[in-house]
Amino acid sequence: MAWFQKSEVVIAGILLLAMILIGLVNPAFWSLDNMFSLLRSNVIIGIMALGVLLVMISGGIDVSFPAFAVAAMYLTIKGMLYFNYDGVFLPFVAAATIGALFGCLNAFFVYKFRMIPLIVTLGTGSMVRGFLLGVVGTSIININKMPDALIDFGKSDIISMIKPDGTTYGLTAMVAVYVVLAITLHFVLRYTMIGRGVYAMGGDPEAASRVGFNIRKITFFIYCVAGALAGFAGLLHSGMIWLANPRDFVGLELDVIAAVVLGGASIFGGRGSVLGTMLGVFMLVMVKNSLIIMKIDTTWQRVVVGVIIVIATAITAWRDRRANA
Repeated sequence: MAWFQKSEVVIAGILLLAMILIGLVNPAFWSLDNMFSLLRSNVIIGIMALGVLLVMISGGIDVSFPAFAVAAMYLTIKGMLYFNYDGVFLPFVAAATIGALFGCLNAFFVYKFRMIPLIVTLGTGSMVRGFLLGVVGTSIININKMPDALIDFGKSDIISMIKPDGTTYGLTAMVAVYVVLAITLHFVLRYTMIGRGVYAMGGDPEAASRVGFNIRKITFFIYCVAGALAGFAGLLHSGMIWLANPRDFVGLELDVIAAVVLGGASIFGGRGSVLGTMLGVFMLVMVKNSLIIMKIDTTWQRVVVGVIIVIATAITAWRDRRANA
């Protein structure tokens, strides 16, 4: 019976019910092509959500990651073009490093000055995006200028299939990248001391410090990893859509935070899981995809995301009050 009380099981049950209902309304939802498209749409939001999950477990809120992602992506591709580099390993290391350095800035202000994470990340996100657009440039790098190796990496599929009309579709290999990152973070959170420290810090930072956890080390770990994941996701996004737009990811923080909260993470810290976050991401992407299939206007899609945030947050707050009662 306790198994059914787990957040992940409840979320999975709601997700399955929603899929059945959407499939009954629109049978095209169950097509293999649509399923592959759904999984593809999970990748970038999902990787960013892993970083946001880390911050939320620690008791903070991060809204700077879209700016970090686009800055890391654009600076890395600019560098690839400048040095005429056509590999993929070093660029992804560079993008993740840039994101980690930006995350280090967040950690410095949060730890050193005891500032509220939401305020810090609002400021750093605005600062980084403003610097990118004001100093680096606003021009879009299209497919004709994009590094070929990055495009080829983004186009790689695990499974490729042919439709009756001769066109091809497949399951992107980027899903495997997302799953590997998720498994790695799950292992770190559940089976390492620093992972336990993240949960302890979210529960009560003072108590965590008293029992021996290094709050400074944990804070820098959290925000640097979140920044690195954002930078990595930014470059991956560019490879998957074959262009680099410095104005990308505006407003994406709402979708990602909604997915993490929907996945069972507590806005008060100390609670959340990688599996729940992945389920929350899939549910959010599925709802938005279904609205597009039903030709619902984009404006109303934002309304739905807002409603999801409010309801999920209310349920989380109610659950935490019951747990503390």
